[in-house]
Amino acid sequence: MLSSDIGKDVIKKELPLMPKLPGVYRMLNSKNEILYVGKAKNLPNRLKNYVSEKNHIIRTERMLSQTIKLEITTTSNESEALLLEANLIKKYKPKFNILLKDDKSFPYIFISDHEFPRIERHRGAKNKPGKYHGPFASSLAVNMAIKTIQKIFLLRSCTDKQVEAGDKTCFNYYLKRCAGPCGGKISSNDYGKLVEAADEFLSKGKSRKIQKTLSQQMEMASEELDFEKAAIIRDKIKSLNIIQSSLTISEANLIEADVIAGYKESGKTCIQVFFYRSKQNWGNQAFFPKHDPDETLKDILNSFVSQFYENKAVPSSIILSEEIKEKKLIEKALSKKEGKQIIISTAKKGSKLKIINLAIKNAKNSLNRKLYESQNNRSLLDEITNKFKLENSISMIEVYDNSHIQGTNSVGALITYGEEGFIKKRYRKFNIKTEKFKQDDYGMIKEVLDRRFKRAIQEKGNFLTFPDLVLIDGGKGQYSSARETMNDLGLNEIPVIAIAKGKLRNSGNETFFHNGKEFKFSKNDPALFFLQRIRDEAHRFAISAHRAKRKKGISKSLLDQIDGIGSVRKRALLNHFGSARSVESASLDEIKNVEGVEEKVAKKIYNFFHE
Repeated sequence: MLSSDIGKDVIKKELPLMPKLPGVYRMLNSKNEILYVGKAKNLPNRLKNYVSEKNHIIRTERMLSQTIKLEITTTSNESEALLLEANLIKKYKPKFNILLKDDKSFPYIFISDHEFPRIERHRGAKNKPGKYHGPFASSLAVNMAIKTIQKIFLLRSCTDKQVEAGDKTCFNYYLKRCAGPCGGKISSNDYGKLVEAADEFLSKGKSRKIQKTLSQQMEMASEELDFEKAAIIRDKIKSLNIIQSSLTISEANLIEADVIAGYKESGKTCIQVFFYRSKQNWGNQAFFPKHDPDETLKDILNSFVSQFYENKAVPSSIILSEEIKEKKLIEKALSKKEGKQIIISTAKKGSKLKIINLAIKNAKNSLNRKLYESQNNRSLLDEITNKFKLENSISMIEVYDNSHIQGTNSVGALITYGEEGFIKKRYRKFNIKTEKFKQDDYGMIKEVLDRRFKRAIQEKGNFLTFPDLVLIDGGKGQYSSARETMNDLGLNEIPVIAIAKGKLRNSGNETFFHNGKEFKFSKNDPALFFLQRIRDEAHRFAISAHRAKRKKGISKSLLDQIDGIGSVRKRALLNHFGSARSVESASLDEIKNVEGVEEKVAKKIYNFFHE
């Protein structure tokens, strides 16, 4: 039986000393974990509700029964409290708050502040001088847009150093994707006109004006019998049509707006966000917030909006599928954050309602897919529990694999799979530190597991939670090493399974090791396919981590082995040639042309690679 009196008594003790000010309160349990973060216009008045109400909903009863400590932070006003609440929820992820999962920054197109501005993809803080266009819903969408814009407007993507060197024309110039400022092929004034046109297209959606200008240029080139130039302009018009079709023009004429719609079913919710900029739809993204099944869609949307913009730029207009109770407060807080007026509205008729209905339809479809996948994953996890006769049902599996070449660049990899699929934020790689383990698969497993779980034990609550099952890519020896390590750490209750390929390493002939027993499944067993899939993902991640480390090692080691090559010369060589391997294939004259590399040193470098 739950007893909310525990939390009520804690609140009662704190109330007499509490200032009648706006602020944020935090409820903590016996492990000093934050259970809930809330805000209030008047802290004591808000907290009195927890004490005075007799019949709380089950979720609140559970929260109060676990609360043994209360912390408060006062703020100047309610808007500040709202922003602080969103920040703390994002940071601590309290179990009784509605949580925005998969929260991340979105990619932008960035045009740098330079004599010859560069176009590139940008994600994160906007701390570089220049113009930002976005957000785009995905990296794929922004990459496609950049590629197409380069074809139309010929903006460079090379580094500032390459342009400033001014002695080489990049390959993009010959592909007709760059105006060639790095080779002095265009003046800064003419290049500036290209940048201005690209900026107008991205910020104001002036595609028709640009298309008309290009058509006139194509006709003029044809009349002058310059058919090559006409063909190039024709390809630009085609590219413009492609980007226009991918960035659908909004019939509601939304210059700068986010359209946010929610759909709730079976205690789960999907929220779709459509990004409209410059009267164009720049893509959409689905979110699946974590919440109590009894939460209303209005409350979920309210929490979503207050958290979503904590680390993102806010458009002038936010259009919602439902009215939210804190609309005025959130408007005020976001307006203060952005230094401009933010308007939150609901669509009730016309073209905006059509867009909202489209967003709701997308939310419904995304949620149905998510529910189906979760249901399927749940049945597969239950099947694994039954196959190996595990004591407890499993909801999360950690999979481990190693990668190295004859003991060099040794890395261990960890991936995680749960009811909703692969959990990318729980992926980890481990550079093997113990020298004797670098070519010892058993030793590598020991080191990786020891480091992963020892840290979790020491930093409980601040590191990855324990999985329900550990899966090792390996045979009987790897299983024994893993089991021994887990037992030494006092984690006997976490089951370990090893998956080994057959003698011919044929997929479908795997042998599994668990608790001193061997297991074999039929080749068409769904459980086998599932375990193969998550094993292969761990292998892919381990290989990619190993390759990245090896690539980094190659670029370091080759030049580091040459006497007299310090960090300054090394940087100059890498900036000039791009990689250590390119230095290796360079001629003596090419090496001599590098700034800061005199003839004597150039000969030493050349001889190192060719003697």
